[in-house]
Amino acid sequence: MNYRRVFSPGGTYFFTLVTYQRRPVFNNSQAIEMLKSAFQYTLERHPFTLVSSVILPDHMHFILALPPEDSNYSTRWRLIKSHFTHHWCPKEKISQFATRATKGQKDVWQSRFWEHLIRDEKDLNRHIEYIHFNPVKHGLVNSPSEWKYSSFDTYLHSGFYPQDWGQSDDIWNGYKDME
Repeated sequence: MNYRRVFSPGGTYFFTLVTYQRRPVFNNSQAIEMLKSAFQYTLERHPFTLVSSVILPDHMHFILALPPEDSNYSTRWRLIKSHFTHHWCPKEKISQFATRATKGQKDVWQSRFWEHLIRDEKDLNRHIEYIHFNPVKHGLVNSPSEWKYSSFDTYLHSGFYPQDWGQSDDIWNGYKDME
């Protein structure tokens, strides 16, 4: 299958990454801390700005802004994923599945990720809201403020949201086309 990626130097992108077979790898704080460490490792080598984020047990969404003249988000994700995998399961065997074993992969991540180049301020705001409502959408909490592994609190305290934002399923109706 041929994947067509959009590379825009200095672009802001929405990303979705999924664990292998939707395993709940990120259902504990130690895994979250290891992922943060992988982000820091990568950030020191290939700078970016983390605009918005949510980490769920089996997938995650991020919005990253790249530096001017730089569109290489694939290297960043390769480093984040490999750093996490190497430190999270250093003794785990390479996959038992032939196609993954041939590539030297462990069963932590799906091979690819999904990206979307943010087009404008409206698009950015929709994706930020999508990210923050995601734990509610998946039935993990009743309100985005209850999910501690997202950037929601930062946005709430900056005045981006009213105090009760996301406590209604009505919000999700505006994002069904993003699934």
